[in-house]
Amino acid sequence: MKKWLILSGSGDLIENILKNRGLTTKKEIEEFFHPPYPPHLPSFPDLAKAIERIKKAINNKESIVVYADYDADGVTAGAIMWETIYKLGGNVMPYIPHRIEEGYGLSLKGIDAVKKEFNPSLIITVDHGITAWEKIAYAKSLGIDVIVTDHHVKPIKLPDCLIVHTTELSGAGVSWCVAKKLMPDPDLSLAAIGTIADMMPLVGPNRSIVKFGLLAIAKTKRVGLEALMGDAGISKESLATYEVSHMIAPRLNAMGRIEHALDALRLLCTNNKEKARTLAETLGLKNRERQQLTADTTLHALGLVPKTTKKLIFIAHQSYNQGVIGLVAGKLVEEYYVPAIVVSKGEVYSKASARSIAGFNIVEAIRSASDLLVDVGGHPMAAGFTVETKNLGALQKRLEQLAEKEISDELLIRVLTIDAEIPLTSVTEELWKKLRDFEPFGFGNPEPVFATKNVHVTEARLVGADGKHLKLKIDGMEAIAFNFGKLYGELQANATVDIAYTIALDTWNGSRRLQLKVKDIHIV
Repeated sequence: MKKWLILSGSGDLIENILKNRGLTTKKEIEEFFHPPYPPHLPSFPDLAKAIERIKKAINNKESIVVYADYDADGVTAGAIMWETIYKLGGNVMPYIPHRIEEGYGLSLKGIDAVKKEFNPSLIITVDHGITAWEKIAYAKSLGIDVIVTDHHVKPIKLPDCLIVHTTELSGAGVSWCVAKKLMPDPDLSLAAIGTIADMMPLVGPNRSIVKFGLLAIAKTKRVGLEALMGDAGISKESLATYEVSHMIAPRLNAMGRIEHALDALRLLCTNNKEKARTLAETLGLKNRERQQLTADTTLHALGLVPKTTKKLIFIAHQSYNQGVIGLVAGKLVEEYYVPAIVVSKGEVYSKASARSIAGFNIVEAIRSASDLLVDVGGHPMAAGFTVETKNLGALQKRLEQLAEKEISDELLIRVLTIDAEIPLTSVTEELWKKLRDFEPFGFGNPEPVFATKNVHVTEARLVGADGKHLKLKIDGMEAIAFNFGKLYGELQANATVDIAYTIALDTWNGSRRLQLKVKDIHIV
C-alpha cells in the first residue's frame, strides 16, 4: 500500500493538472500544449568554439573519433554526432568502449586503442567525459584535442578542454544541439529515443525534442529503426514514450550490457535493409538474454539482502555481470524502497551501480566517499563507480552510516502522487480526449492520476498466465489492475474500495470503451 498525495480537489480539473506540473502563466501553458520547434535550447558557453574546431577538422580531413557511451542514450548520441559529421564530409569513425574490458567513458586503454586504430587529432565524447580530466590530459599529451559533450553532473575539477554541457538535456539531446549548429534541421528521432531512455524530465526543450522526435519516427525512412520496431512487434505510427522506454531502449541497451554496443549504433545508421534486419534480430536475442540474466541475478541478490534491512542496501558478488547490476539495483529499490548499490566484485577492482529513492542524492552520497573510490559519475537517482576491492568493506560501512543519518523514515514511505479526486461520473471520453493534449507523458510529466473513493467492486477475476493481474468492474466501469492479483480474495462480495487510476480508451473489434488502469487500491 502506498501513501496517497492528492494534489488538488475543487476547481477546473485541467487547470489543476497544469498547476500540479508547475504551469500557471499563459505563456507556460501555451508552450506546454504547443511545444516550440525548434526547441528552446540552453546556452552553451563553449559551443561556438566547439563548432569552429569541428568544422576545421572536417575541412582539413583530420581523423575524428566520436567516442560514445554504451547505453541507449550514448548510442543514440553517438549516432547523431557521427552521422552529422560524416554527412558533412568528415573523416570520422565511431568508438564505443567495451563495458567489461574498458569500463565507462574515456579510459587510458580506450584512448590508446583509438590512437592505434584511427590516429585521431580530435576526439568528441558524447554522453560522458565531464569527469574525465585525467584521461583528457593523457589524450592531450598524445597530441589529441578533445571536445566533451555531456549531461552528467559536473565534478569540482573539470577537464581542460572545450565543453558542451547541460544537465537539462540527455546526452543525445546535447549531441543534437551540436548537430543543429553544424547542419540545418537534423533528424530528431534519435534524440527523442535517447531523451526517453535516459528518463529526462519531459518539460521545456525535452518536451519539444520528444514530441517532434516521435512524429519524425512515425515518418522515418531509417531502415534500422524500422527493423528494430518490426522485431519488437510495434508500428512506427503508434509508437509513444512507453514503447520507446520498454521495447526500443532495452534492445539498444542490451548489446552494451551483454556484448558490444557498436552493433546498436550500426543498426541506427545503416542504409542496408538486410543488414538492418539481421542486426535487429541480434539486438532482440541479446535483449532476451539480458532479461534472463537480470532475473537470475536479481533472485540471487534478493537472497543476500539482510533480514533486518537498513536504509541502504549494499550487495557485492564476484558472479555478477557488470552489464545488469544497474537493473538489479533498480529491482531491489522496487522491492524494498531504499537506495541500493550492487557491486560486480573483481579481484583488484570492483564495478558498482546504484539506484536511489526520491529525496536522496545517490551520486553526491557516493562522492562523499571519493577518497575510497577510483572514479564515480551519474545523477541524483542513478550512479556508477569503480572501487578497489580491498576498500569495499570500508565503503559499505561509510555509505550505510550516511544513509542512516540522512534518510528520514518519512522518505522511506512510497508516495503515489494523485492529480485530483473525482467521481467516476467525471470519467468520460471527453476527459480522455482533453488528457491527450498532455502527451507525450514521461518522467517529469506523468500521465494524470485520479482517485475515487468509496466505490464498489461488482466483479473481479484473475487474468494473466500466472494470475498476477485483476480484471475488475467498479460500479459498472471496466478496470485492469496489473500485479494486484494478491488482493483477489479480499475483493469479493461487493467490496468497498478507494482506487487510484489513469484513464485509457480500449479499442477492440471496432468498439471503443473507457477503461481504468488501476495504480493502487485501498480496501475500505
